[in-house]
Amino acid sequence: MKIYDLIIVGAGPAGMTAAVYAARKRLEFLIISRDIGGQLSWSGDVENYTGYQFITGPELTLKFEEHIRRFKVNMHMPETVKELIQEGKSIKAVSDKSEYICRTVIVASGKRPRPLNVKGEKEFRNKGVTYCATCDGPLFADKPVAIIGGGNSALDAALQMVKISPKVHIVNNAQNFTADAIMVDKLKESPVAQIWNNATVQKIYGDNFVRGIELEKDKKRYDLKVEGVFIEIGLIANTDGLDILKKNEDSEIIVDCHNRTNVAGIFAAGDVSNVPEKQVIVACGEGAKATLAAFRYLSTHTF
Repeated sequence: MKIYDLIIVGAGPAGMTAAVYAARKRLEFLIISRDIGGQLSWSGDVENYTGYQFITGPELTLKFEEHIRRFKVNMHMPETVKELIQEGKSIKAVSDKSEYICRTVIVASGKRPRPLNVKGEKEFRNKGVTYCATCDGPLFADKPVAIIGGGNSALDAALQMVKISPKVHIVNNAQNFTADAIMVDKLKESPVAQIWNNATVQKIYGDNFVRGIELEKDKKRYDLKVEGVFIEIGLIANTDGLDILKKNEDSEIIVDCHNRTNVAGIFAAGDVSNVPEKQVIVACGEGAKATLAAFRYLSTHTF
């Protein structure tokens, strides 16, 4: 079986940046990922990535992909790594399609949307319930919608929808938003946005498609007639099956300042790690650091 110098798990900003550095270091490596872009490909407007005063998430994803394609990177996609097994000085990566042997691994598998876990959510998934305004927002043009959440991802979705929807309800279970102040200010300027703070969704209902949600606020029940529900209440780290790695209470992989995990030869980068501030630019920097650390590890160990 072929032995790779490095396997990169994930092709979001961290994984793609790690790949650029690995290609420049002339490492024999492979990317295994379920998609390209990860959360970035779902994002709307990106206004804080250095070098671009404004760019959308899908556009920036394409820029990253064009960059790594220049190096003719070996990519296995769609494919998901299910387990990492330490075998002597080597590591076996077990995916849903095959098995691979390598000397180092960078886990950059990112995160996935957190479910709301209310009645009707599963029944109406892809029938009005969605987790990606960038992907599905245009399907709800000219229709009333609800955005569930109060962080940056929720307000990003809301700011996309106020441009095309006649009514956008933002349901936040806290007193105040946790999103950036500039996003909150922009939302409050919209005449079609209605903010429901201190409110919780009780159920999602409809027929063949979503027709509304019931929510509770100040011990009162409200019925909102909507045809789309965008659930934006946070993310879950994609660390299922990676049981040899130490994780924190949020299932994020614990790393040191060199991106090293508790297992020699395995590194982690981006939102899947416990590094604070989940931002595209931070993930890119962490991806670069992880490859440099892996290269140093390969240079100072015998196999």
